[in-house]
Formats: sequence, C-alpha cells, structure tokens
Amino acid sequence: MYVGRIVAIGRTPGGANLAAYRVSSRSFPNREAVQGEGRCAVVPRAGHEADVSKNPYIAYNCLRIVGDWAVVSNGSHTEPISEKVAAGMPIRDALALSLLALDYEKDDYNTPRIAGAVPLTGDAGWLAIVRRDALVVTELALEAGRAAYVATYELDDPRGNQSAVLEGADAAAVARFVVDGGEFAKLTHAVTSAAAVANGGSFELATLCV
Repeated sequence: MYVGRIVAIGRTPGGANLAAYRVSSRSFPNREAVQGEGRCAVVPRAGHEADVSKNPYIAYNCLRIVGDWAVVSNGSHTEPISEKVAAGMPIRDALALSLLALDYEKDDYNTPRIAGAVPLTGDAGWLAIVRRDALVVTELALEAGRAAYVATYELDDPRGNQSAVLEGADAAAVARFVVDGGEFAKLTHAVTSAAAVANGGSFELATLCV
C-alpha cells in the first residue's frame, strides 16, 4: 500500500523515546535524508537538484532537536514548530498553530502536513495532521517496543489507531526499521528515512537512504 510520507513516535524495546520519519514517494524518489547538527534534512540526490524547481515541497528539515524535544515533520513546518518550542510554547500549541498557519500543501494531491514530537524523557508524545478537511493534534502514551504513526495518505489518523511493533535499539536501527521492518515493510515506495532516539542526556540521530 502506498501511504506517502510517514511520521512515527514511540519507544524502543529498551524504553528509549524515539521519533522517526520516512519518505515514500512515487513522483520524486531521487531524494535522501542527510544529518546535520541537531537536525536531519530531506534534499535531492546529486544530479537531481533541479527537482526543487518542479515542486517546492520536496526539500526541508524533517527532524530537529530543540532542547529536550525531538520534532519531526514532512515539510517546512518543522521550523515554526521548533521555533515556538524553543520560545517556551507548549508542544500542543506549537503543533496546532504552525499547522493551522501553513495549512495542507497546495499541490496536485492536497497533501496533508503531518508532524510529531517526543520528549527526551517522559511518557507521552504527540502526533498531528492538517488535512483539507481537518486539523488534529493528539497526545499519545509512549509504549516500549511500539510506534504510533500517521501518514499523508490512507493512514492519516494520528489518534493512536495506527500503531506497530517496533524493533531497534538505536537511531540507525530505527531508521532502517521504518523502511523495511514489520508493518512498515508493507508500505511501498520507500526512499529515505531519519530517526532520533533518546540516548542518555541527548538524542542520537541517524539517516538511511534506500
């Protein structure tokens, strides 16, 4: 099944909080996630830089570490969410205000904007979506060895109805798992992924290019 982009939050089997992102794409598969200082970005692969002139939504920071939070999303809304969190705004409000302001993407598919956030420590994270017909922001309990997720198409309900067993002890393993592990392996057209996993007093980041 093709579901487009995926945002996931949860915990490793060992109990470490995590956030993950996967690009699944039929139209623009020539992309990769690259790691920077406290962030991961989705960019065109070498030789395909001109793709951004065809679609302005395909390059963006998909994951940022902001204080004790990992913020993950499928577009440019990663930045305003992160800025609001850094300024001290509650995570619920940062997600809701940023998604409401930017709205769904005005492309051929009315692609929803999706987002998530998890704390370095704590028992709850957040998933959110703005679609053409709804804005939903939901707090979810984090369970060891499970990931709750929301996708841009088909699986677009962030209220915890979509949950999967998750394996992997570190960020690299989680980035791999959301591409070809468990329930995620059934979702087609994987291109690249990124993950943040709590490790001691900070988040460890990793990316994977399919």
